[in-house]
Amino acid sequence: MLNGKQKDIELDPARVPRHVAIIMDGNGRWAKKRMLPRIAGHKQGMDNVRTITRAASDLGVKVLTLYAFSTENWKRPEGEVSYLMSLPVTFFNKFVPELIEQNVKVMIMGDTSMLPASTQKACADAVADTANNTGMVLNFALNYGGRDELVRAAQKLVQRANDGDLQAADVQASDIDAALMTAPLGELADPDLLIRTSGEERISNFLLWQIAYSELVFTDRLWPDFSPDDLKAAFADFAGRDRRFGGIKK
Repeated sequence: MLNGKQKDIELDPARVPRHVAIIMDGNGRWAKKRMLPRIAGHKQGMDNVRTITRAASDLGVKVLTLYAFSTENWKRPEGEVSYLMSLPVTFFNKFVPELIEQNVKVMIMGDTSMLPASTQKACADAVADTANNTGMVLNFALNYGGRDELVRAAQKLVQRANDGDLQAADVQASDIDAALMTAPLGELADPDLLIRTSGEERISNFLLWQIAYSELVFTDRLWPDFSPDDLKAAFADFAGRDRRFGGIKK
């Protein structure tokens, strides 16, 4: 668990994680501490996406995956869900020109067919407008759940079997990789580092297959307060880890 202020951290560019995934938690608690409505926390959290996106890109991250809305978040009050659905529209309308300037490419994963039409259009437009960018991939998980992703992957594999394209005994991990929503990321599909803000220490149905060997960092910083210095501290923690992937180093 990372705590307290972090500053004056020097990072080895060679040890910066290539794919960073973040569970952006704590917007509601941030607002409650300030006696503000929960949506004020979500707005502040959206603004922080811009800050952390720029910081991650500047530090050399190749993929930044943000857990923006889960398949379970529909259980929240209708007004809050409606506001959360408006945030991608607001975010992309404001920041796509900046993302283009930074050479950041937008990717969306999750069941977007369930999102309001305006949200779907904003997401599709952002993906199209940044399609030719060659820098960091900003990957939003919207209406995403790890179990739902695995069910959909299983359905694809069963369909391949029904089509005669795959035998059960021949199924490999690479076949599952190819059926997941992260498949377009290729060799960068699996996060090197997963960060969760707000002090909670659980995965919450996020990237269940892909984080098999990810390093996990939990911080008590609420997402709207999570700063570029906090990101650098998490990267420094990551750089000090001995990643053996189930083996041993001589």
